[in-house]
Amino acid sequence: MSRFARVALVAACLLISLAGCDRLPGKPPESARPINPIDVTDFNTLWTTHCAGCHGTDGKFAAARPMNDPVYLGVVSDDDMRGVIAHGVTGSAMPGFLATDGLGLSGKQIDLVLAGMRERWADPKAIAGKQLPDYWGTGRGNVAAGGATFRRVCASCHGPSGDGEGGSARGSVVDPAFLALVSDQSLRSTVIFGRLDLGMPDWAGYSTEILSDQDIADLVAWLASHRVEFPGRPYPGQEQKAVVTARENADG
Repeated sequence: MSRFARVALVAACLLISLAGCDRLPGKPPESARPINPIDVTDFNTLWTTHCAGCHGTDGKFAAARPMNDPVYLGVVSDDDMRGVIAHGVTGSAMPGFLATDGLGLSGKQIDLVLAGMRERWADPKAIAGKQLPDYWGTGRGNVAAGGATFRRVCASCHGPSGDGEGGSARGSVVDPAFLALVSDQSLRSTVIFGRLDLGMPDWAGYSTEILSDQDIADLVAWLASHRVEFPGRPYPGQEQKAVVTARENADG
């Protein structure tokens, strides 16, 4: 065999050997190789990984506010929702998910989560014809007025004092541990949107009346006035000044 033929044969064997490397036993196929978390674009994967632990596998029946709520999704704008997902809610257990140093969600992934929630759970008919309250609220609530409103529309479930006694066993909403874990904005969201997954009506679903923006602010002020500051409170950034002002309102 000539020298040229030998070189050609060696080269051919080398090429065959290299081509076979992609089919080595135990080497995973491309479809089975792990994806960088920041590159995930599947809503179900994003939701299960980052959201379901607090908001539920199907967006409801969990510790945190249900996202599977067409009323909530109808009132809260895309910009507000995007901000909450990216930066969290101060004074609450909701963290920000915007990626830093490669951890968390990219801006594109946050948009995918938002779009996925709206595609699956939004329903414009849920808010059709309703005068929508302001999500954030700008007015100051009055504690005394909030107490009167609470006794009028909430006491049948939570008791006249909010501790569950004398109500239909819905539990206390003035428990210090509960109030230590939620922000005023979380309380406002609960008053506005209720917990439809748990049977609590939204602001327009009470049998006696539809709550006004002032009613909502007053109820939040009354609830917040029961908040107790104590060592070890996990979210110390609450609006303590607002709570003090609310109590002063109640005193006259």
